[in-house]
Amino acid sequence: MLISRIFKVVVVSCVWLLLSCSLSYGTDTDIACLKSIKESLVDTRNYLNSTWNFENVTEGSLCTFLGVECWHPNENRVLNIRLSDMGLKGRFPLGLTNCTSITGIDLSSNELFGSIPQNISEIIVFATSLDLSSNNFSGEIPSSLANCSFLNVLKLDHNQLTGQIPGQIGFLGRLKNFSVANNLLSGPIPSSFNSSIFTKESFANNPGLCGKPLSPCV
Repeated sequence: MLISRIFKVVVVSCVWLLLSCSLSYGTDTDIACLKSIKESLVDTRNYLNSTWNFENVTEGSLCTFLGVECWHPNENRVLNIRLSDMGLKGRFPLGLTNCTSITGIDLSSNELFGSIPQNISEIIVFATSLDLSSNNFSGEIPSSLANCSFLNVLKLDHNQLTGQIPGQIGFLGRLKNFSVANNLLSGPIPSSFNSSIFTKESFANNPGLCGKPLSPCV
């Protein structure tokens, strides 16, 4: 009996230790994620500086940060980051890679610039929604976005993106909301975008873009 009780205590202790380590790891990485985002962006309206306080981080405290949603209110595991129209300046925050469970990213209507990372699919592995619209992103659309197989929403409109649209993105089976309108894109729209969910509005106001659902290429 004594040996049996000791064995049970050891097993329970090991399980608790594993759970604690797992929870701590998630907490540490998500804290690192948000710290990196805050440090990499210029907060012109003082939204992040006034609400993202890392001095006394307790379980669930990240969930009270402005624009941060967690999987559970008492657990520091970030589900979504919604920082739309906050006057933020800077490049795409690479620190997002540390928010390993994030599914939604909304950085729209800010003053972000530079290129969208070519390895973005490795940064937001489980993203279902990515909204980078109404910024100043430039360069080409990364073909690696096609590896974000969970994407339902991809909004890149109202930027300064150039080059052609990667055809692989049109094969994303879950994609329901897509827009690259109001950029500087050129070339034919890939045939993979022939689905009815891709309307003229999805591609509008790109002077060099042609093909269905826009006017035929000459």
